[in-house]
Amino acid sequence: MITVHTWTTPNGRKVPIMLEELGWKYEVKPVNLNKKQQFAPEFLVISPNNKIPAIVDHDAEGGPLSVFESGAILTYLAEKSGQFLATSGHARYRALEWLHWQVGSLGPMLGQLGYFALRARESSPDAVERFTEEADRLLQVMERRLSIGEMPYLAGDDYTIADIAAYPWMMAAATMMEELLGSTWDEVPAVQQWLERVGNRPAVQRGMRVLSE
Repeated sequence: MITVHTWTTPNGRKVPIMLEELGWKYEVKPVNLNKKQQFAPEFLVISPNNKIPAIVDHDAEGGPLSVFESGAILTYLAEKSGQFLATSGHARYRALEWLHWQVGSLGPMLGQLGYFALRARESSPDAVERFTEEADRLLQVMERRLSIGEMPYLAGDDYTIADIAAYPWMMAAATMMEELLGSTWDEVPAVQQWLERVGNRPAVQRGMRVLSE
């Protein structure tokens, strides 16, 4: 059994999507960020960075294993299951490079844009402009990847953990930030098609609903 400590954020939805894709049984323990539960001492033991998601694999070889950071968790689950990440070769590293692109660029930039444009107590035009420009650039990066050679998924022909990682953040860009990224959004048809393609997967739909109530 795997226990998932998570919340209803883009990062928090990645692991439930992966586990739904695998068809594995798992339990969810909400970590309510609005109540600062990520700073609870018992959660710190599992996730030293006080961030969600984190998992505990109670059936791991050698005893229970906790893993934090969404990219590390997706890689761990992919390697444990033998699914959604090639074991070697070009396909493996294409998936890993786009996974790290999401973790290191797409997520942080969209997250900062959402904060400064929508939630910050004081206006910061310079910050909004900076992160809007970077979000626009990253959408164009993704558009080029998917449109050149008509790639159906980020790593190529196969759906991988890179798509699982990127999907919740692209949903945030398509919904919460539509007003901010409207002009760019019209210029990325391949991204829109990818979003629909991934979003039509039943496991993705189930994973996105976890904790939604």
